[in-house]
Amino acid sequence: MSALLAAQEVFKIYQMGTNSVTALDNVSLDINEGEFVAIQGTSGSGKSTLLNMLGGLDHPTKGDVYFASKPLGPFTKKEMARYRRFSVGMIFQNFNLIPTMTARENVSLALAFGGLRGQQRRAGSSELLARVGLGDRLEHRPSELSGGEQQRVAIARALANEPPLVLADEPTGNLDSITAAEILDLFRAMANRGTTVLIATHEADIARVIDRRIVISDGAIHT
Repeated sequence: MSALLAAQEVFKIYQMGTNSVTALDNVSLDINEGEFVAIQGTSGSGKSTLLNMLGGLDHPTKGDVYFASKPLGPFTKKEMARYRRFSVGMIFQNFNLIPTMTARENVSLALAFGGLRGQQRRAGSSELLARVGLGDRLEHRPSELSGGEQQRVAIARALANEPPLVLADEPTGNLDSITAAEILDLFRAMANRGTTVLIATHEADIARVIDRRIVISDGAIHT
């Protein structure tokens, strides 16, 4: 296995008035192709900040992130947008679905950004939603779906452009334990099909599905 994603001596320092706050403190890690890895830590440990760096949503103060051995630091805005659109699927705790759109339309929008046209988008969104167990909920809006169903729509949307990497920030944080287990099983199935999956979580019962655990505390990784 080769490293698909890597962080090398990454720091993230925020200026809060006259104070400096170190959110990430010399973080280095490798995530191999096809791995299912959990970053675990308490609230405020730096999990979300690290995921944002890896997903290209934020930039390190120092150090660099590598995808397929290429550093993200020198990327132009256009290259970074392409990275976020085609290389990474992002999933969030609060689902981030568009409330006025149906499940199919939410997924279809991501396919549109990927360049697919009308009929292709319709077929593609239906197929993706069926894959996450929502083939019978295509025309439901988020308000008509349970939390677990909304998260499944978000996962289908993240998979829209077949990214090799999926990053999920507390994807089970708003779900009950049974639904959370189902979502984790879905991530495991994705990894079994070759997708690299990295989730930030404080879930305790995760060892049964992941390949590896990374512990973060006060912005630093502990081995």
